Amino acid sequence: MNKADHFVHRCTSDILHGLQEGISEFSGPSRVAVIYCLTPQSKLFICDPQGLLKEYDPVLGTIFSGDGEWCVDVALQNDRAKYSHILPEKNLNLDGLVSYGGRSGSVFYQMWFTEHHPNICSIGPTERWLEYAVLRFSHDMANEQDLYSGISGSFLKEYSNHAVRDHLVDECNVRLGIDSAIRIYPVLKVILGISKTLEEGALPNGALLFVEPRLMGQLSFLARFHASVQPKLDNFKHVRKLLQSVEGSDNCLVSDGVSIVGIASASRLKFAILVEFSGDYGFIKIGQETVCSFSDGRFHSTTNRAKLVEVEESLLESDLLDSDSVYRLFQIISALVHNAEKSSHGCTLVIDLESRSLDIPGQKFEQPLDLSDKRLLTLASSLSAVDGALHIDGDCYLHGFSCLLDGRTILGEDLARGARYNSALRFSKEHSGVIVVVVSSDRPVSVIRRGLEINGQCAWRPPESCIFEPVLLDEWLNEA
Repeated sequence: MNKADHFVHRCTSDILHGLQEGISEFSGPSRVAVIYCLTPQSKLFICDPQGLLKEYDPVLGTIFSGDGEWCVDVALQNDRAKYSHILPEKNLNLDGLVSYGGRSGSVFYQMWFTEHHPNICSIGPTERWLEYAVLRFSHDMANEQDLYSGISGSFLKEYSNHAVRDHLVDECNVRLGIDSAIRIYPVLKVILGISKTLEEGALPNGALLFVEPRLMGQLSFLARFHASVQPKLDNFKHVRKLLQSVEGSDNCLVSDGVSIVGIASASRLKFAILVEFSGDYGFIKIGQETVCSFSDGRFHSTTNRAKLVEVEESLLESDLLDSDSVYRLFQIISALVHNAEKSSHGCTLVIDLESRSLDIPGQKFEQPLDLSDKRLLTLASSLSAVDGALHIDGDCYLHGFSCLLDGRTILGEDLARGARYNSALRFSKEHSGVIVVVVSSDRPVSVIRRGLEINGQCAWRPPESCIFEPVLLDEWLNEA
């Protein structure tokens, strides 16, 4: 390998490491990859150290064929000094992936990829993250090798706040133009500061609306504070106290980005940033779009609601259920799980798909309860808070609650997860026809079948190598 190739490999590797670590912190374990071509005369290379693109080789072969759009002639000089003039290449819209790329004077074509997690609020911040990777790679390729600092990976690792900010700024610019008076970085600092501020031992609940000053007249104010005594946003304790005035209502505190202006009822504006505090977590929204969540003093992409994809897949595999039954049962399970998440209490659901319903010790009813009845489903939601499991059959009937799940010790138990989780492992190991859903009080959801958690951590591990060696895309496609 010559010196020039080693330099390119080091640049791509540093960026991939930074992206992987940063996006994993933001969205959960995530893989990353890149496809690039440095000059119009060179060939396409791929660097996919964790096999993210392994199942996409047919469609990638079509997209990156010799006559594909990626190689069209663009009005772009091969001038390294113009590395920051990026012609964007939009998301390729491949199922399960988020992608973003670009062209510049130092890199003819590049496209970066990461995973599209099913419980993501919005792909906007992730796209901005990949967009910044495009800029950093373009910048690094424009540098002389001896001047390379290797800082791009570190920038990308710590980019979560900037990714959220960049997405909010882009949305604001599209809707209001570039002369907005609200500064987004201070707003994000305020959000995290308030989210960690206790009042009488409780974390904040309620809504805070950031509105462009020139749009204030469009709001339906219930009360406006006198300009001389408007609380400043950076006084987290004061704002936290005021949130109590809108807790549990449809009203919200209104801010111009500097102070709390007053209290208003919810209104639709051309652009506004709505922050919903819900105790130990919360959400940032623009209109109907949920941009991201926040908890533990950090921003995250998660919706804080389990998607339960594994439950739906397991139900579809059952020979005892038709498609209508799968739909009804899945809706009931989802409602029970989401209620437990919202109420922050743990619960266990045993979905019994055995040919004959199991006899599980617990509190039983004279007649099973039909959970298709909304009143009985609401009752079941309340019963799920009682210690023990709910026993639900494939016909959507609740046979009992406070059920005890027993079984013999098995390999794979995790003492750190507690009795609820390990009892589910043991019970499901001895009854192959059941699916057990365990909701922990801090909201993680585990789907267990045949003694195994089927929605556990990804099987792959972060790459241990420091330098990855890209390969020609044609060779990679031939080997796939």
